[in-house]
Amino acid sequence: MSDEPERLQDMAVEGPARRPRLRLGRRGRDAQQPEPDATPRPYAETRLEDLVVITGYSGAGKSTAMNVFEDAGYFCVDNLPPEMIRALVELFVHEGSKVERAAVVSDVRGGDYFEALRAVLEDLEALGLRHRVLFLHATDDAILTRFQETRRRHPLAGASTVERGIALERAVLEPIKGLADVVIDSTGLKAHMLRRRIADEFLPRVPASKLAVSLESFGFKHGPARDADMVLDVRFLPNPHYEPDLRPLTGHDQRVVDYVGRDGQLEAFYERLEPLLDYLLPQYVAEGKAHLTIAVGCTGGRHRSVAITEYLARRWRERDDVFVEVTHRDISHADRRDGDRGPS
Repeated sequence: MSDEPERLQDMAVEGPARRPRLRLGRRGRDAQQPEPDATPRPYAETRLEDLVVITGYSGAGKSTAMNVFEDAGYFCVDNLPPEMIRALVELFVHEGSKVERAAVVSDVRGGDYFEALRAVLEDLEALGLRHRVLFLHATDDAILTRFQETRRRHPLAGASTVERGIALERAVLEPIKGLADVVIDSTGLKAHMLRRRIADEFLPRVPASKLAVSLESFGFKHGPARDADMVLDVRFLPNPHYEPDLRPLTGHDQRVVDYVGRDGQLEAFYERLEPLLDYLLPQYVAEGKAHLTIAVGCTGGRHRSVAITEYLARRWRERDDVFVEVTHRDISHADRRDGDRGPS
């Protein structure tokens, strides 16, 4: 069994471990007189605009925070020991790096903590590299409940109880809280509420991210849609399968589209569906959702579902707040005579 909890306990009792300061981009940082070549690298010219260091108590929502930044287009690294932040930042500010925004999670899983992380943060400040620190807090009862619900072991509990791990972690991390730019108490917050709170605190400084909408056509006879957030069954529409001239075609062909819409049902369907999606998509964004999958199904997945999926894609690609991708899961399946039948 690792002796990490015991070493952290000693650090909490006796104070920060005495260890050398981290040196980032310079030599002899602690010397009284800097060496002639000790000039910091020109970080003002780096493409890195924002670096967020996420830390806090286990079970307080660090993974949720990481998801917020990842969905916003940040380069994200989880469970990074404080000492390795230095090496990662060196990569970010390298001349060839294209990283503009980054977020790292660093916590007690990385070992000796307080002194190393404090040194890194002070170095970043001294070098003028823009960074922000997010500290996730929660009460002991809230953290204990979350560990009981997930049945996971606290990283500092060792062979002891979750309560002991919480107490040890709190003693080690308490000094870090004072270094944070933003402290968020996640006690009583659902995951979507915490996501919104973090986004409100951090993301207005960067361009708003688009909602990624995946539109997928499929055929029910080839199996149900997988991992879809919304499924539209369009088997009530006229079926081109029964027209010999249309059967070999797909929903990409205008003749198929015209046939599906020949009796006005397709137009009536769009008149009801489009306002519904216009209402729902902003609601999903407000709840912190970054990706939405809408599956459109007919029987064989070649005619009706393809035509409707393509129509929705054209319509939603006109919006600036949505990124659309299209998949036709079953369009390549051979259309046999017993294939794309209507509902029985």
